Amino acid sequence: MIEEGSRRGKTVAERRQIFMDMRAQNFDEIRLSAYRTACKLRFVQRRCNLHLVDVWNMIEAFRDNGLNTLEHHTEISVSRLETILSSIYYQLNKRLPTTHQINPEQSISLLLNFMVAAGDCDGQGRLTVLSVKSILATMCGGKIVDKLRYIFSQISDTHGAMTVAKFDSLLLEVLKLPTAVFEGPSFGYHDHHARACFPQQKKIMLNLFLDTLLADPPPQCLVWLPLMHRLANVENVFHPVPCSYCGADSMMGFRYCCQQCHNYQLCQDCFWRGHANRSHSNQHQMKEHSSWKSPVKKFGQAISKSLGCVPSREPAHPIFPEQPERTLDLANLVPPRPPINMNDATVFPSGAPTPTKSRMQPGLAAAQRMNEEHALIAAYVNRLQSSPRALDSPSRLDEEHKLIARYAARLAAESGNPERPAGDFNFDTNRQQRQLIAELENKNREILQEIQRLRVEHEQASHPTPEKAQQNPTLLAELRLLRQRKDELEQRMSALQESRRELMVQLEGLMKLLKDEEQKQAAQAAGSPQTSPSHGVGRPIPMPVRSAGSTPTHQPQDSLTGVGGDVQEAFAQGARRNLRNDLLVAADSITNTMSSLVKELHSDDGAEEEEERLQNGKDRGRATGQRQMVSL
Repeated sequence: MIEEGSRRGKTVAERRQIFMDMRAQNFDEIRLSAYRTACKLRFVQRRCNLHLVDVWNMIEAFRDNGLNTLEHHTEISVSRLETILSSIYYQLNKRLPTTHQINPEQSISLLLNFMVAAGDCDGQGRLTVLSVKSILATMCGGKIVDKLRYIFSQISDTHGAMTVAKFDSLLLEVLKLPTAVFEGPSFGYHDHHARACFPQQKKIMLNLFLDTLLADPPPQCLVWLPLMHRLANVENVFHPVPCSYCGADSMMGFRYCCQQCHNYQLCQDCFWRGHANRSHSNQHQMKEHSSWKSPVKKFGQAISKSLGCVPSREPAHPIFPEQPERTLDLANLVPPRPPINMNDATVFPSGAPTPTKSRMQPGLAAAQRMNEEHALIAAYVNRLQSSPRALDSPSRLDEEHKLIARYAARLAAESGNPERPAGDFNFDTNRQQRQLIAELENKNREILQEIQRLRVEHEQASHPTPEKAQQNPTLLAELRLLRQRKDELEQRMSALQESRRELMVQLEGLMKLLKDEEQKQAAQAAGSPQTSPSHGVGRPIPMPVRSAGSTPTHQPQDSLTGVGGDVQEAFAQGARRNLRNDLLVAADSITNTMSSLVKELHSDDGAEEEEERLQNGKDRGRATGQRQMVSL
């Protein structure tokens, strides 16, 4: 008993928590009821984190939780309402970044208690579907035009015209919000509100509905609704001007300028609470500003307006078509369920209907639908067998979903048909139908198994595994031969490079010997009896100096690329001895030999590749011939 009392007290404290927090903001000091109501509801919206949920996300949550299939007067329990709110907030946390996550449990508890306090006036713990939709669609974030469009879709008929009775029920639920924040005396519900919003209007379409609720001023009972959205839009607007009453250097939100006192401006807190000083009075007309414009910008806009021939004023909302949008044609996906028409039976003058037509037509129609469904499945399987690539087409899933939808519609139609007394059935016809259904179901299972088998085979063929590649001996043998051939060619190339290097070293040695011999002969020819040996020894021998980065001014016709500098100098001076000519001929022969070896290597590679291609072609031809002989 004590635990139950403590739990009940905790629940009451949680229900009062949001109202206690709202009272701490001192909103009751605001003297204008419309601003007071808008500020309170905006506080509840932010406290419950509903401003983070867009109206389109809210509509999606309604559809996911099955509220669109329920009538407006259907009652739902608090536990189901808690489930709906849980899905809304947990989906919101998935969309938010990790640094801006909210506490879903706290938000669910606060909003649930507020909705129960607002919508459950009788204290039975149940709310209607219309009440849940109205409260959540009004208090969530998003544009007011989108919210009003959704609300209009809930209160309009099939022709796109508003139903006054539904609009009256909507006002009853929406005006529970001001009552929940203790503003019932100003914005409570009355019977004449619906007619006061649309006086003398016979047919109210969407555009007229939006024009009326977004007008300036809007209907008196809903004046707080657009004001709440304007408060949300100007919360972060900065005005770099001081307040004439409180002396603040700047303002945030709305800015109010007196039309009689010169340069007298008030912030929103001072204006809402009726503060005034100097010669200003609360009876003066004030102009509300939701943005800051510099004097230069104001002067430019005044000039542009004075020079403009026609003032450009955008409409408050886009113009929507009068007729409602056509629903999607899903006849190709889900066939319409045949309605059970009891008037199909022929009535005799005696008043007894003939049961033959009413009995036979549903059974024949069901059998015909089943035959069509299985014919479609069979055609789909045949197409898959004929072209395995059809599994990769993007329309495959659509076709499968179509077949599943048709089958589900048939099952729903069968389950929805009421059972009839046993005496009204033709037992022979029922037995044949049951046999036909059993055969078709067996065939359907076989077809589904065949589809699954084809899909698995296609996936295995499109993604070969390394084990399959290792099981092919021909491919492994070809790879082994190619690797051996590659190793042989690399060995031959390295041997040729080594022999070339040895020849170049020998040639360099011969050139050094030739240079030494020339120096000796020059020294002997220059020596004479009149010259001293020391003088002859000290004479420098002019030799060309070439740095690593310089470019020779003359290059012989037969250039020796890759040989030493001494060899190039010797041959650059011209052939003065027979030994030089012999060396030049030897170098040319080395170059020709190298080029012929390279050509031979390339020709060998091409020939071997051509032989391998021919061999593979012959093998394939033999295999094809053998298969043809086996088939014959």
